[in-house]
Amino acid sequence: MLSTGALRAHLLAARLAGPVATSRESSLRRYRLFAAGDPRVLLGLDPERGWGEGELLRLMAAKCGVSADPAHVSGPDVIDPELTVAALGAFAERLGAAAGARSPVLFGTGHPHRLLGFYAALAGALSAAGCDVLTPAQGVGVDMATRFGVRPYRIDYVRGVALVREPGARRAGSATGVHSHSPLPVRIALGALAEAGGPLPELVVGDHGWVCGAGQLGVDAIGLADADDPALFVGEAEGRVAVSVPLDDGARSEHYDPLARYVLRRARLAGRQEWP
Repeated sequence: MLSTGALRAHLLAARLAGPVATSRESSLRRYRLFAAGDPRVLLGLDPERGWGEGELLRLMAAKCGVSADPAHVSGPDVIDPELTVAALGAFAERLGAAAGARSPVLFGTGHPHRLLGFYAALAGALSAAGCDVLTPAQGVGVDMATRFGVRPYRIDYVRGVALVREPGARRAGSATGVHSHSPLPVRIALGALAEAGGPLPELVVGDHGWVCGAGQLGVDAIGLADADDPALFVGEAEGRVAVSVPLDDGARSEHYDPLARYVLRRARLAGRQEWP
């Protein structure tokens, strides 16, 4: 198992924390959009109250480690590795509790090219621990808004992790999916489970709309979030997201492998088989 010191060093070396690829301009722009109620950055969250830009900046400084100085408007943004390490510990604790209770769990990602392997390792370990890793609404279509208008996609699962892909782009089960922020896929997945009368997830693990969409519906949710993703941190502050882990979510996929091993060790799930 990585020590916390080695984990911190890896986060900095891989630029998952410290100065990250996310720009300050991007973060501030998305804070402004969130404050204005833009659904593209709300990710399915319906805030309990209004959040002004200044208040959001202070929250993100406390939860993520970005600069709280509104005059700092350019350059790379910064994530505090100490906050990432602490949040990964809380994330692992919640995952371990789900394993101990053999809870049904749903995994979903809007970053399949980057984070699929991370979630798949966790899904495999939970499945081996006796949890029901749910895969509802396989192949079901979902129309999502893009900058080119509303486009059709479909829900698919790879190694127990939900993603969305363009119809006909690849065969079902292939690792190619699209980058998505939409909460519609998790709403459809949860609706399919409710309609079928099967078990509902007691935990949703993922990012973007998968976490905020589930949390907004009252499902326990934990996930990863970048410095320009204020919705998850607002959801955590308002009690609808259980854990938000601050880190760069756009790095090379192999950089997240040590994090998966760290989480599984902390959750006492190390050595469990991966998803078949």
